[in-house]
Amino acid sequence: MSAERLPLVVVPCFNEERRLDPVRLGRLASSGRLHLLFVDDGSTDGTGAVLGRLRDTVDEVEVLTLPRNVGKAEAIRRGLVQGLESGAPIVGYYDADLATPPDELLRMVDLLESRRDLEFVLAARVALLGRHMRRRATRHYLGRVFATFASLTLHIPVYDTQCGAKVFRASPAVRAAVAHPFRSSWVFDVELIGRLLRGAGAADPVPLAAFEEMPLLEWRDVSGSRLRIRDMGRAFVDLLAVAVRLHRPSARTND
Repeated sequence: MSAERLPLVVVPCFNEERRLDPVRLGRLASSGRLHLLFVDDGSTDGTGAVLGRLRDTVDEVEVLTLPRNVGKAEAIRRGLVQGLESGAPIVGYYDADLATPPDELLRMVDLLESRRDLEFVLAARVALLGRHMRRRATRHYLGRVFATFASLTLHIPVYDTQCGAKVFRASPAVRAAVAHPFRSSWVFDVELIGRLLRGAGAADPVPLAAFEEMPLLEWRDVSGSRLRIRDMGRAFVDLLAVAVRLHRPSARTND
């Protein structure tokens, strides 16, 4: 781990051998701006070998290898816990497929570092003039329906809970929010935001004013994604379960 305590970003990987881009990821880690912690979530292909070579050639790369597949939510949570324990001032997570370009991730870190009033920056895929959002129409419209229900679940006007790029300031609230496994494997992002807003354990809630969504300049669907249209049904079921937990009287416990 770097003595400079750079921001640490968790990159979950499960059988990503063919989709990993070691050159771009290595360039991102070599930027001097952040540390990348790859969590190999029990991969059975050559992902471990690719990550091992990257770790051996780039100083700001670390690999956490899990002996068995625990799912994206738990892989990210374990990586965040390790990052917090390392003393990183900022932690976050980022999809390995680089759907969100590395420059956009650095822009998110810049925003959080420059605004002391912010605790949590979320990437948002907003199709505006001058932006380049390359996303299949079916996934876009299903995503907008899901985002509407996520916003209703959280009781906040959030536009995009599911983009795979988020950064947080290390704080007692974040430590408490990731101290226990998520109940949801599909919509853990919503569950995490809910824990922060409601307060987890003995930590105070994070005020809504400390959250900010940053519209991306560029985002693209990457071939090989494991998310299928049928999976949206499972995500909606998970979202309903999260809504029930967040709004029950005991929601401020270790959920």
